[in-house]
Amino acid sequence: SKVRTSSIVQRFPNLNAIGNGWKEAGGYNQAMRSFTSSIGHVGEPVSRSGQKKIVDALVSGEKSRAVSLLYEFSLGNNKLSANDFASILQSCARLPDPLFVMEIWRIMEEKEINISDKCYSLAVRALCKGGYLKEALSLMSIMGENLNCYSMLPVYNNFLATCYETQSVDYASKCMDLMEHQMVGKNEITYAQLLKLAVLQQNLSAVHEIWKECSKFYSLSIISLRKFIWSFTELGDLESAYTALQHMVRLAFRDSDISRTAEGRFCDVRLDIPAPSTGSWSFIDVSLDIEGSSNFDMESQSLGNMEISTVRKKLSASVMKLLRWSFNDVMHACAKVQNCDLAEQLMLQMQTLGLQPSGSTYDGFIRAIATTRGFSEGVEVLKVMREENIKPRDSTLAVLAIICSRELELDLAESFLDGIYEIRSPHPCNAFLEACDVLDRPERAVQIFAKMKKLNLQPNIRTYELLFSLFGNVNAPYEEGNMLSQVDVAKRINAIEMDMMINGLQHSHLSLKNVLKALGTEGMIKELIQYLHAAENRFSRYDTYMITPVYNTVLHSLVEAKESQMATKMFKSMVSSGVPPDAATYNIMIDCCSIIGCFRSALALISMMFRNGFNPEAVTLTGLLKILLRSEDFDGTLKLLNQGIFEGIQLDVLLYNTVLQVASEKGRIDVIELIVEQMHLQGVLPDPSTCSHVFAAYVDHGFYNTAMEALQVLSVRMIAGGYKDNDEKQTELENLILGEDSEDESRILKPFKDSKEYLTVALLQLRWCAILGYPVSWSPSDSHWARRLSRFHGST
Repeated sequence: SKVRTSSIVQRFPNLNAIGNGWKEAGGYNQAMRSFTSSIGHVGEPVSRSGQKKIVDALVSGEKSRAVSLLYEFSLGNNKLSANDFASILQSCARLPDPLFVMEIWRIMEEKEINISDKCYSLAVRALCKGGYLKEALSLMSIMGENLNCYSMLPVYNNFLATCYETQSVDYASKCMDLMEHQMVGKNEITYAQLLKLAVLQQNLSAVHEIWKECSKFYSLSIISLRKFIWSFTELGDLESAYTALQHMVRLAFRDSDISRTAEGRFCDVRLDIPAPSTGSWSFIDVSLDIEGSSNFDMESQSLGNMEISTVRKKLSASVMKLLRWSFNDVMHACAKVQNCDLAEQLMLQMQTLGLQPSGSTYDGFIRAIATTRGFSEGVEVLKVMREENIKPRDSTLAVLAIICSRELELDLAESFLDGIYEIRSPHPCNAFLEACDVLDRPERAVQIFAKMKKLNLQPNIRTYELLFSLFGNVNAPYEEGNMLSQVDVAKRINAIEMDMMINGLQHSHLSLKNVLKALGTEGMIKELIQYLHAAENRFSRYDTYMITPVYNTVLHSLVEAKESQMATKMFKSMVSSGVPPDAATYNIMIDCCSIIGCFRSALALISMMFRNGFNPEAVTLTGLLKILLRSEDFDGTLKLLNQGIFEGIQLDVLLYNTVLQVASEKGRIDVIELIVEQMHLQGVLPDPSTCSHVFAAYVDHGFYNTAMEALQVLSVRMIAGGYKDNDEKQTELENLILGEDSEDESRILKPFKDSKEYLTVALLQLRWCAILGYPVSWSPSDSHWARRLSRFHGST
């Protein structure tokens, strides 16, 4: 049947309007003048040279000349067919040039040419590549009405592929509706496009539905299984991905006819004839006996010190590559969910199958095991890679650098960073800077930041947050700022902010908080208030709750600087301006009340806490205790402690140390012994400050033996809290305490470097007790001092 394309043009209003605009711009008239000047050529036979001239003009961008040649071509012979336009439409599809397709369509309408499947397909492809999905869908609808069109499915598959590339999910849905209306079936290519669209929408249930439908009509090929595995891993369904992978392995050894197209793509040599799968998804046998499978022909090979059974049958290079890709997908999925056990199983299975792991395989494997078992496991795998002459990927070294930084191994982390050829993200460097901040090693941070500058690596806001934390303070901890240090801090902050501006970044909440902390530590109150006003102007109008932590930082700095009146004034201004205080705000202000000694104001703040839904915490009680202890009200202090326990507040060692410090200074041994026993009953472990306060109180009164006994008991309790398996550690620790080797003390100091300073202090205290002739006892209950405290205060 002849299709009158006037109806087609009417259904392309956008293209028609664009074409008319091109005519009005003069392109059409110029083309027609060129055509008229060569009208004498009318009547010459149609030749391939005429088609070639048109294609050459299109490729070279000479649109007017191409139109002129097109009309000359069409008028030169009245016996034109759709095939005479196929090469021109193919060029339009390749460029793409949807407007020229419209010119061809007009001529075909005038010539009343029967439009072939190929012309429809090329026209739709040109429209799709040109971004005219609506018009392409309309043409596909008309194509379905043409009884001469049979090969419609490839057109629909191409349209679905374009929908995925352009992320046009709505048009994909309309295409599926049209396919259903025109009763167009699906093949494995269709299902592959639907899988990509399902992944685009993060729709795991759709992937499972596609699997059920596809396996209902097709016996899945290796290529199809490869695409399903990719889909499952992208959507985080590791179990389904692993199941499909095992099915793919079995299929590879049973039927693996894979070849490549002219473009280099993998294709199945089987005829595209629907053949239902013999098994269902739920009943696929996924077991693969790695150590000795009877399902495959196996042979033994040595790998280092291990004997591994490998498959004797050799697979084609194409099948091996597809299998390796799928193993890599599942391996990286293991890394995402930190499933190191399955990752190891996959690696062993690859060796069993004779699949050589690639750099990508090792990348996923190292990510899986190093994130769960530590960097040392990843380093061992790197050694294996070097033995196999496999260069680690930059992403692999970046992950190891991040993990080493988290474990505070700066030397290893820096060596991995140095090995990265191209650092594409500041994240590995930020992890290193964070470790430098924890360890207070700003000099190491300078080296990494200089490396970022040298590599032109763009910092992000996290980089600057860490830089403010690292370099905002000049003085050592607990040192007060002076004029010189304040000038230095101001210069540093200004330099970092200038670099932020150069990179087009503005302060975040955290970067501002770090600046405020630095200014507060240095006692730079004027600058502190200036930055607070800057934060108010930027953040308050967006979200009042986001500005509260900034206020808390400033209030804390003012309280630490003993600027109580300014802190009180700012708190009132904060509340009146609508910024809601949180629990930290109230605790800071209660601490402020402890400085001025106003218990009534502290109780008023607690009342406000209750009204706003905040319950008192240990830090709240600490602030109240400070007020009572200023007036040496130990009775009120003990009552408040008991009330806190009754209310279920989890008391901590800092709270108890606050009481012990004042009691020690005032010589109240009775209060000290009561507090120590209460700590023991509440399960609060002592710390070095606890030992210091108790020891000093007894020494000041001349009770030297009691002081040493108390120091022993408290030190053992500190160690018992650090090691649950204390019995197994006793011999090792006793050797450290009683050893006479000069290296014993350095071995005791090692835990301090590992951020276990409490353990170090406790061991040193016991060692000094042993040197003075006091034997070590690992059972505090054997101590006369501990038994006396339990007898007098155990029921308190």
